[in-house]
Amino acid sequence: MLTYNFERNSGVPLYEQLYGAVKSDILNGIIKSDEKLPSKRELAAHLGISKVTVEAAYAALIDEGYVYSIEKKGYFCEKNLALPGKKSTPVSAASFSADEFKVDLSSNAVPKNQFPFSIWSRLTREVMLNYSRELLDPIPYKGMYAFREALCSYLLSSRGMRVSPENIIIGAGSEYLYTQIIRLLGTDKVYGIENPSYHKISEVYSMNNADIRYFDITDHSETVSEIERSDIDIIHISPSHNFPTGRVMGAKIRHDLLSLIGDRRNGYIIEDDFDSELRFEGRPIPPMQTIDNSGRVIYINTFSKTISPSMRIGYMILPPDLAAKYSRELSFNSCTVPSFEQYTLAEFISRGYYERHINRTKKYYRILRAELLEEFARSPLPKRSEISESQAGLHFTLLLDTEMPDAKLKEMLAAEGIKASFMSDYVYGSDSHGHELLVNYSGLDREKFRLALDTVCKLLG
Repeated sequence: MLTYNFERNSGVPLYEQLYGAVKSDILNGIIKSDEKLPSKRELAAHLGISKVTVEAAYAALIDEGYVYSIEKKGYFCEKNLALPGKKSTPVSAASFSADEFKVDLSSNAVPKNQFPFSIWSRLTREVMLNYSRELLDPIPYKGMYAFREALCSYLLSSRGMRVSPENIIIGAGSEYLYTQIIRLLGTDKVYGIENPSYHKISEVYSMNNADIRYFDITDHSETVSEIERSDIDIIHISPSHNFPTGRVMGAKIRHDLLSLIGDRRNGYIIEDDFDSELRFEGRPIPPMQTIDNSGRVIYINTFSKTISPSMRIGYMILPPDLAAKYSRELSFNSCTVPSFEQYTLAEFISRGYYERHINRTKKYYRILRAELLEEFARSPLPKRSEISESQAGLHFTLLLDTEMPDAKLKEMLAAEGIKASFMSDYVYGSDSHGHELLVNYSGLDREKFRLALDTVCKLLG
């Protein structure tokens, strides 16, 4: 019978600890290929935990391909997963990358135990065998057709987007795709960027000599009026979830912006849908691309949030006229993503692993967010701050009751080992968002968050 010790006060859910322990035993060869695991009831009774906890751990192991189930027979270890000549340690929910800071509230780190290593490694082996000749062929400038086709099927089933593979361009991350858009549309246009917004967007546009204007997103009607009065041709927005405010654009402003840009001869909307899959209430909001009847929306997304920041694979969906222009003018560009990675991700998507991975990841972050909000409620900080939850994404904000400048508070937090950023760090031209601390929680746990809360309380006095 499997026997494990749990750290019940660690802040790591018991099902995550059990999942990590069983996974470690599988990788170490302690649990053999096709070996039957204890039933949920037996293991729960033996370990003194609930059956629900065992069920959640087994479900996670099945999702990642470590365990398979046979109806009325039980749960079994998948074949050939042991790591030869290497012993691994259990991976817990607290196993994150670390640097010189005790706590990093600004990082988009992804917990390592959320990556489906076993499935990914199996798919890479299969790709080597099944696509051995194709891997040596030149890569089409738009990307591998099999990958683009898999994306079309996924986008239709998950987002209601009807897309042709011919309109999809694959690239190594969003920065590369931004650059390609500027080359496609030209530097003689005026590009509008949300204020506040992620710095990297404006940095890429500036580096490519694009003419930039910023427009505020504090009020929807004012946003439309401001753009209407401006000379902006192309607007870069994240309607499903703005960073850093967390705002979601309503249906009216989406239609108003489409109408406004559609009336401009060279007008386009760049829809940056960077983390729309990570919506915790209901289905993801339909993209603007699905209501675009005039071919004015350029859709961009990546796998950085849903899989890993190191997964430098992104894609953009061009309207038919721009896709044709891209073929005429930019087909000399080589695709910047290796075919091996594209084929592997295509298999990952087409076999349903990606959708199951997103569902499991959303469950993990939903639980994590609830735990952190509970930790906040127990702390003294609610007396000195208000919390603002976003409808999607992996961050929320704390509005702090203080007169201390954000830059000073950030410096004091850093001296205490807390890396932080504020809303004002992402605002251009004003400080109207002062004292809003951003909490990127994907790389946190209860203990780290508690330390951050205690430190903030101490500094506020």
